[in-house]
Parts: sequence; C-alpha cells; structure tokens
Amino acid sequence: MESLFAIENLISLAMLILLQAVLGLDNLLYISIESRRAPLEDQDRVRKLGIGLAIVLRIVLLFVLLRLIELFQEPWIVISDTGIIDGSFNLHSIIILFGGVFIMYTAMKEIWHMMVIEEGQAQDKKPRSITTIIISIVLMNLVFSFDSILGAIALTDVFWIMATAIVIGGLMMIWLSGRVTEFLKKNRMYEVLGLFILLIVGIMLLSEGGDLAHLTILGNEVTAMSKTTFYFVIAVLVLIDIVQSRYQKKLNKELH
Repeated sequence: MESLFAIENLISLAMLILLQAVLGLDNLLYISIESRRAPLEDQDRVRKLGIGLAIVLRIVLLFVLLRLIELFQEPWIVISDTGIIDGSFNLHSIIILFGGVFIMYTAMKEIWHMMVIEEGQAQDKKPRSITTIIISIVLMNLVFSFDSILGAIALTDVFWIMATAIVIGGLMMIWLSGRVTEFLKKNRMYEVLGLFILLIVGIMLLSEGGDLAHLTILGNEVTAMSKTTFYFVIAVLVLIDIVQSRYQKKLNKELH
C-alpha cells in the first residue's frame, strides 16, 4: 500500500486532475446548456445524474481502453485513392467525428431557434424529456473523455490514479455546472456566446477526428486544432462579446 501513495503517484494524480479540469471546460459548457432544456425543478437533478452516470462509464471506458487499446487504434473503414476523400477511420476517430457533428448540429439548431422564434413562443416551448437529456449528457461526456483518458494512459499505468482523477474531475464538474447554468440564466446574452463556443468545440472535434483518421479532402490534409488555438479563439469571442455589450449600452444611453 505504501507504493500506491508514493510521491510519483501523487504527482501523477495531481497532473491528471489538472488535465481533467482543463479538458473538461468545453464539456462543462455543453452540460450547462443541455440541462436548461429540462423543467426548472429537474435541472439540478439532471446535471448530477448525467455526470454521475458519466463518471461510472468513464471508469468502465478506461478499463476497456487499457485492455483493448488496439481495437480502438486498428482501422475499421479505409477510403483510399478516390481523389476526393481519403482516410483510415478507427473506432476512436469515428467516435470523435460523430461527437463533433452532433455538437455542431445542437449548437446550430439552438442558434437558428433563437433567430426565428416569434415573441412569446419561448415560454411555450416544451422541455425535452429528462431521459433524453441525461443520455445526451452521458454520451457527450464520453466523447469528451477520450482525450483525457488517453492522456491519463500516457502519464501513468496505475489504474487507481486514473480512476481517482476521473472521480474528482466529475465531482468538480457537478459543483461547477450549477454555477455556470445560473450565470447563463442571469446573463441571457452570454447564452448566445456559449452556443458559438459549442460550435467551435464541434469544429475542434471534427478536426481532431480527421487528424486521427489521416483524412484528406481534395488532397488537403485535415490537421487537429490545437488547444492553444481553441482557447485563443474563445478568449477573442469573449472579448468581442464584452466590448459589444458595453458599446450597445453606451448607444442606448445616447439614444435616451
């Protein structure tokens, strides 16, 4: 038991918790926005149940990946010599690509709804079923978890360290998700910003999945968007939103 709590294991645990926190930001935003589709009195329960189930499934996924890593890396679909689309798709890349498409579809659907909805219809919009929302949260949580789990495997081979980091990361997400949801409720304009951030998350996942599949389109290779680029784009979007909001308030004061 002493070896389990060796300094190197504790350092690995701290690094993995930090990794879970950094890679979980986009997942946290998705959970906060998705949970708002549930009835108000059920939103907190939906977030906790969805993330709780996802924690259990993440540990199961970690166990499976440790033993069947080759299954996720071996090509399932190979497209070559077409001149239009070429690539070698393994299970990992297929899951990431599916997640990217789904998140982009979700974000664009909500943005379109905001643009075309008539006044008074927002209150009449029926909430989605709790089961559907929980399933969406769990599935997207698993999609987002691939990076953190593979990163964990690269850092350490001690299962309890990886599992502990997943549990702590999930508990942090449960604690933060309610606060992010409350912030979006009180600052409705930032909901639009959140949806566009989700759209960029979808694009990032598509680029990552394409890179994993060595995908080329019309001879152009698809490369993964770096996390640095992703966070830079997010920072620019937030800055634009803040400046736009303050400028709009200034114009409204001048008009009145």
